[in-house]
Amino acid sequence: MENSIIYKRLYNDYSKKHLDKIILSAFFSILVAGSTSAIAWLLDPAIKKLFIEKDQTLIIYIPLMIILAFTTKGLSLYYAKATMIGVGEAIKKKLQFDMVNTLVGADTQIIDKKHSGKFISNLTYDVTHITNLLSSAILTLFKDSLTLIGLLFVMFLQNWKLALISIIMIPLASFSAKTLGKRISKVTTEAQQKSGFLTTYLVELFKNHKLIKIFQKEEYEKKRAENYLSQLKEKNQKIQTVFVRMSPIMETLTGVMIAVLIFYSGILMSRGELDINNFFSFLAAMMLAYQPVRSLSTLNMVLNQGLSAGSRILPIIDQKNNIADSSHAKPIQVKNSNIKFQNVSFYYEKDEGPTLDKINLEFEGGKMTSLVGHSGSGKSTIMNLIPRFYNVQSGEIFIDDQSINKLTIRSLREQISMVSQETTLFDDTIKNNIKYAKENATDDEIYHVAKLSFCEEFISNLPNKYETLIGENGVRLSGGEKQRLSIARAILKKSPIILLDEATSSLDAETERRIQENLIASGSGRATIAVAHRLSTIRNADEILSMVDGAVVERGLHDDLVAANGVYASQWTIQTGDMAGLTSED
Repeated sequence: MENSIIYKRLYNDYSKKHLDKIILSAFFSILVAGSTSAIAWLLDPAIKKLFIEKDQTLIIYIPLMIILAFTTKGLSLYYAKATMIGVGEAIKKKLQFDMVNTLVGADTQIIDKKHSGKFISNLTYDVTHITNLLSSAILTLFKDSLTLIGLLFVMFLQNWKLALISIIMIPLASFSAKTLGKRISKVTTEAQQKSGFLTTYLVELFKNHKLIKIFQKEEYEKKRAENYLSQLKEKNQKIQTVFVRMSPIMETLTGVMIAVLIFYSGILMSRGELDINNFFSFLAAMMLAYQPVRSLSTLNMVLNQGLSAGSRILPIIDQKNNIADSSHAKPIQVKNSNIKFQNVSFYYEKDEGPTLDKINLEFEGGKMTSLVGHSGSGKSTIMNLIPRFYNVQSGEIFIDDQSINKLTIRSLREQISMVSQETTLFDDTIKNNIKYAKENATDDEIYHVAKLSFCEEFISNLPNKYETLIGENGVRLSGGEKQRLSIARAILKKSPIILLDEATSSLDAETERRIQENLIASGSGRATIAVAHRLSTIRNADEILSMVDGAVVERGLHDDLVAANGVYASQWTIQTGDMAGLTSED
C-alpha cells in the first residue's frame, strides 16, 4: 500500500472528525511558538537597557514580561498536548473498534487462517504507532515548526549573517533522520511479528498449563519463553538504538554550529557589526531552536513507524467476507424445519481433496438425525455448512425448500442453535453465559432451561449460585458442567433447528439420555442433528447416517443398521465389545 493512500485513509477515516480539536491544538502551538520567540527576543532589550545603558526604567517590566512569556508557553504547551492526547485516545479507540468489528464479522474460514497472536499485536503494538502518527506527530509538526520559524525570525532580526550559518544545521539533521527512518520501518515490522509470536505463545501457555505439568515440561517452556523474549528484546533494542543514534549526531552538529557561530561572532564584533546584546539574544534563540530541530529530525522515524503499522492495519480493517447476503436475499420462513443437501461438494483448501463430494441428504423436522463416522468423514463439515459458516463449492442446501444462499444470513442463523464439541463459555457469571442466547430472558426462563439440561444439580452447590463467575472459558467447571451450560444456552434460544456436535461427550450415559429426552420434549417440530462418536448415545435416534470419506454409506434405525452388518455394525461391535447381541436390547 502506497504511503499517499495510507495518509489519505487515515485522515478521512480517523483524523477528519477531530479536525476542530486539531485546529485548536494548532492555535495553542502558535502561542507556544510566539512565547518562545519572545523569550529569546527579550534578552536583547534586557541586556542593552539594564546592563549596557544602565536604564532602570525597565527593571520591573522586562522581568515581568519574561515571566509572562514563560507562563504563556507552559499553559499553551499543556493545552496543546492535552487536546492532542484526547484526539489520540479517540483515534486509538476507533482503530481498535474497527479491528474488533472486523474480527467479529469475519467469515469462519478467515478466522481459521488468522494468527491470533499477530492480531492481538496489531491491535496493541501497531495501533499505538498509528496513534502516535495522528496525534503526537501532528502536534510536533505544528508546535516545533512554528517555534523554529519564530526563533529563526528572531535570529535574522539580530544578525542575518549568523542566521544563515545556523540554517545549515537543519538540512543536515533532516538528512540523517531520513536515512535512519528507512531502517526503523524495517525493524518495526520485524518487532511486530515477534510480538505476535510471543502473544500466541502466552495464550497457549495459559490454555495448556495442565499438559505442561503432567509431562513435566516446565524447563522446556521456560527455554521457549526465553527464546521468544530474547527475539523481541533484540528487535525492540534495535528500534531504540536507531532512535538514540540521533543523539550523538545532533550533539555533534550543535557543538560544531555553536563553535562556528562564536568564532564568526567574534569577527563581527571586532568589526563593529554585532553588539553583545544582539549576540546573547541570537545565542538564546539558537539554543532554544535545538529542541524543535531535534524533534523535527526524529519526526521522520515516527512517520515511518506509523506508515508501516498502517500498511498492516488497514488491510485487516478492509477484509472482505466471502459469505455475505446476496443482492436479493430474503428472510427465512421456517414451517417444517426440513433440511436438504442437493449435490453438495465442499473442500477447505483447493489443493486438498473434497471433504464432501456431491452429497445428497435430508433431515426431517420433528426428528432427531444422528451422523456417525470416523474423524474426517465430513460430519462436522455438514454441521458448519447449515448455518453458512462456510460456502459450498457446488450444489445447494435448502431449508423448507428455500436455498440458504438466497436467505439473509442473520435470519438463517436466528433459526439455528448449536453446541460444538469445543465448549465455548465466557469469563462471566453462569446466568450471563446462559442468557447469551437470549439477552432479555427472564430468571424463570433461565431456571427452566437449567433444569432441562440438569445444570441445577451443580449450580445449587456453588457459593453464588447463578451469579458465580466461572473464569476464562469456564475453567472452574468440569467438562460435563460446561457441556450442560452450553446445552441450556442452546435450549433457551428456542430455535427450530438445533445442531449438536459431540455436545454430550463428557456426560455419563444416564445424564446424556435424560437430556436428549428433554431436548426432544422441549422442541416439538424441531429438527435435531447430532454428531456422536459414542454410538450408545444415539441408538434411539429417528435416523442414523453412517459416513465414510464425505459420503453417506448407510442410513436407517439402530437395529436395522446393526442387523445389516455393515460399517455401522462394525463400529458398534468395537465400542460395545459385544459380538453376539447386536440388537436394541443390548
